[in-house]
Amino acid sequence: MWIALGALVLAGGYALLRGRQAPSRFTTGTVDRGDVVEVVGATGTLEAVTTVQVGSQVSGTIESLHADFNSTVKKGQVVARLDPSLFQARLEQARANLLSARANVDRERANVEDTRQKYERAKELAAQALLPASDLETAKATHDAAVAQLKANEAAQSQAQANLNQAQVDLSHTIIATPIDGVVISRNVDVGQTVAASFQAPVLFLIANDLTRMRVNASVDEADVGHVREGQEAVFHVDAFPEREFSGKVEQVRLNPMSVQNVVTYNTIVAVDNSNLLLRPGMTATVSIIVRKAENALRIPVAALRFRPEGYQRPAAGAAGSGQRAGVGRGGQGDAGGGVPGAAIASERGGAARAAGGPGAARGQARPGGSAAAGGPGGWSGGRGRPTTVFVPDATGQPKALEVRVGISDGQFVEVREGLEEGAQVITGTEIPGARSGPRPSSSPSTNPFTPQFQRRQR
Repeated sequence: MWIALGALVLAGGYALLRGRQAPSRFTTGTVDRGDVVEVVGATGTLEAVTTVQVGSQVSGTIESLHADFNSTVKKGQVVARLDPSLFQARLEQARANLLSARANVDRERANVEDTRQKYERAKELAAQALLPASDLETAKATHDAAVAQLKANEAAQSQAQANLNQAQVDLSHTIIATPIDGVVISRNVDVGQTVAASFQAPVLFLIANDLTRMRVNASVDEADVGHVREGQEAVFHVDAFPEREFSGKVEQVRLNPMSVQNVVTYNTIVAVDNSNLLLRPGMTATVSIIVRKAENALRIPVAALRFRPEGYQRPAAGAAGSGQRAGVGRGGQGDAGGGVPGAAIASERGGAARAAGGPGAARGQARPGGSAAAGGPGGWSGGRGRPTTVFVPDATGQPKALEVRVGISDGQFVEVREGLEEGAQVITGTEIPGARSGPRPSSSPSTNPFTPQFQRRQR
């Protein structure tokens, strides 16, 4: 009995050892050529370049409307009228007050002339000692009082004139005209409605100047705003036309920060040509600002940068790309025959994480030497790119480490600058027996939650 049990244990151990020594199977990707575009994603709202709120400076009742939603209006065109009866009555009252003030001025001028003559006659009589000094003083005081009263009446006349002007202006404000050419986007009143302009002018119409030229007011995260510059190209999509891609150009990056729930963003204005009038104000746009682009470049799947066979340990410090971590765990199971043996699993710092389109995908740190490839600030400097390690299958199909230099990434592909040729194979993952798909889920770039929708479209 003990002999049989021992035989079973030995057989099970032998089978387990053979299972462990069975070589792993790997999935591969091909080095091909294509465009690699690095973008900064943002969300914004479409709006007209110039939008004017047309309101009323006076209170009253809407007597008539001469424009409606979507009406095309010209500068100076009457769009609404308020009931003018009350303002006309005030105007007539102001005119009557002005006439009264003018009559008072004329009467006082005659009085001044009368007191002046009496004062002159009193001076002559006083010079001949025919009039007491007290009467001369009284005549002078009377004349001075008449002159002062004339000035007061003239001031009252000026005030009456100003009231008349104010009444005329208020009456003219009952006729509401548009200050620009454009299209009525919103109408907020109806005939018979009373508008009150006690503290602020109520908005009656919202008029967009020219809908053939619009802009997207996008909110760019503070971590990405350093890569955005005026003049960069941008593409965006709206829900109304999900299959259509619209283009624009960055017109302004505003310095004013916007903080919502401790998230700091900066408004970025993207100019849009809307000659076909498909876009409408208020639409939500998903924007991808192109910060760097490599056309017809050698590229490999990003999963190749994340793959690390189990047991692989990176060379000691001093080797190319040492000290960097991939930010992704193990890429395969079992000790690969072509890999470098070792107990620890080493990784690269930042390299594959940026290539995978993660939080640092569009935030490459500047490295000394040369200018950023394909343009754009904050990119990896130097024409050779940054060093990293990928694995290629050897003659037995097992992974073999290869040092390469890569450039920009769009979250799905990464540009290869040195170390690989077109048509070569690179390992992207380990096949899992019994799984529906060969590669591990982590090897698929589509599982990256930070990858913008634009990056997933085939170009």
